[in-house]
Amino acid sequence: MKSIRIFLIASILATLTLFNFIAALQGYKSSLHEAEKLFDRQLLQTAKLIANLHVDKTTNNLNQLSELAYQVWHNDQLLAASNNAQVETITEHHPGFGYANFDGYRWRTLAYFDPSNNNWIIAAERTDLRYILAEDVITKAVVPIVLGIPFVGLLIWLIISRGLKPLKDLSVRLKNKQVNDLTPIETPELKDELKQVTQSINVLIRRLGSALEREKRFTSDAAHELRTPISALKVQLHNLKGDLPAGNESFIQLQSGVERMQHLIEQLLSLYRSTPDEFSSHFTPVNLYQLAQDIIAEQHLVFEAKDQTLALEGSNNVIDGDPLTLSTLLQNLLSNANKYTPNGGSILVSVSGSKDQVCLKVEDSGPGIVSSDYNKVFERFQRLNNKPEVTVTQGCGLGLTIVKHIANLHHADISIAPSSFPSGAAFTLQFNKIPGQDAKHS
Repeated sequence: MKSIRIFLIASILATLTLFNFIAALQGYKSSLHEAEKLFDRQLLQTAKLIANLHVDKTTNNLNQLSELAYQVWHNDQLLAASNNAQVETITEHHPGFGYANFDGYRWRTLAYFDPSNNNWIIAAERTDLRYILAEDVITKAVVPIVLGIPFVGLLIWLIISRGLKPLKDLSVRLKNKQVNDLTPIETPELKDELKQVTQSINVLIRRLGSALEREKRFTSDAAHELRTPISALKVQLHNLKGDLPAGNESFIQLQSGVERMQHLIEQLLSLYRSTPDEFSSHFTPVNLYQLAQDIIAEQHLVFEAKDQTLALEGSNNVIDGDPLTLSTLLQNLLSNANKYTPNGGSILVSVSGSKDQVCLKVEDSGPGIVSSDYNKVFERFQRLNNKPEVTVTQGCGLGLTIVKHIANLHHADISIAPSSFPSGAAFTLQFNKIPGQDAKHS
């Protein structure tokens, strides 16, 4: 059961109901026993009353209710009887209580000997009427308890709700905290149990704040400390290029290593900067089709260098997102396609939209990806090459990891499937669409 309030109320009500049921059952049994003793005493008093009445030696029918029957015997002679009594003796002439069946009912009987007149008084009372009267009395006592359970439940609900209110207030405070608010929670007049919870949360917030601060410092320091020497290296390489013969193998390898180092640093910084808190509050309408046009125009020389055909299909479709990170996503997908597509191959980018979603697809005519490796390609530093004869440009293994991370930032679903070409892979992203934005951002 997910709700603490419902769990507590249900548990307490179940306990109370079970307790009341057991108490009512025991009370019912006890009350019936006491009622039986009371009715027996009344039957004895009735028998004594009949014994004191004057009866002659002829049968005398006294005016009695139908639920009571009696006989007056002297030796074996019936002196008097009620209208509903049988002619034979109702029970044996032995003193005490018993049961007998006659007149279509079961009767509680009493044989009482009157020593003053040497008479036997046989009195009988219908047991069904006894039980009806007893159950009526008991029911009147039990029904208020049963009917009171809903009111008790309401009272328990109010009490528990009152008791859980500080917990609810704490939950609301946590929910209303801004994404960048890492200040301790201050809730006055907390119960002792909630004070411990609040203290633990504040300790966690402080540790989280310290970790985020260290990460920000690292990112800032890395951006400064790593970019500066790499920029200096690139300047020195440019100056050195004029002093070396064209096509110098050592120079080409050195330049490639510097470029790869710069790319690795930029990818690492992009990965650690792409946090949900920083970007979700700055989302704006982004036309994916127009964004793809811009990225393709910027990178067309890279694809021309490998004589690759790069095409864009689709129409204007707008999503809510961050333009910079979406540009990085597209750049990484195109870079991945460029690396794994052989010279003269084809790459297709398409943007399509339905009523609620926008689909961005990047597919190539490269070697493709084995279906068992679909999930592995998004892991850090994973570089899969299922065909050894295919040579690809070296990379850092973070491009698709960043693509997955940015997709998660935009609550987009990303999947891999075979491309529409004879070979190759297709990366498909499904974004939530902004209704009515197509025409405004076309």
